[in-house]
Amino acid sequence: MNIELKRIGMEDCERLWKMQVEAFSELLEKYQDYDISPANEPLSRIEERLRQPFTCYYFIMDGEKAVGAIRIVDMKDGGQKRISPIFIMAEYRGKGYAQAAMRAAEELHGAENWALDTILQEKGNCHLYEKMGYRRTGEEQVINERMTIIGYEK
Repeated sequence: MNIELKRIGMEDCERLWKMQVEAFSELLEKYQDYDISPANEPLSRIEERLRQPFTCYYFIMDGEKAVGAIRIVDMKDGGQKRISPIFIMAEYRGKGYAQAAMRAAEELHGAENWALDTILQEKGNCHLYEKMGYRRTGEEQVINERMTIIGYEK
């Protein structure tokens, strides 16, 4: 595996959006979190974020294949950086791509002072983040009877 983060520009916005919708559609169906799911975001929301000076979207590349994407929110003021979202396409999950992408993001943006949110009920995600050195903040937001969002920091 040869992971590289490739910066996404406005020209790749629709490709990114389609990948995001596909990657999160199973979770949307499972949790029915229609108001907050990345699978339910309009293309215009991705365009907005790409225009933000503090947002960096990257394709997670394995050679020539985009296996997923990660968005880093970094104000570059020494404050906390945020991963929101990260996703790996279904056929590439469980192969270490998310770990490699998070390490690569730390190389680009610094290894300290990170935050992210995830679904409490998705034990695999929680395990990944904890393995990467993240600790639960204690923040919880109940979305519905199926789903709770929890915070992590590193």
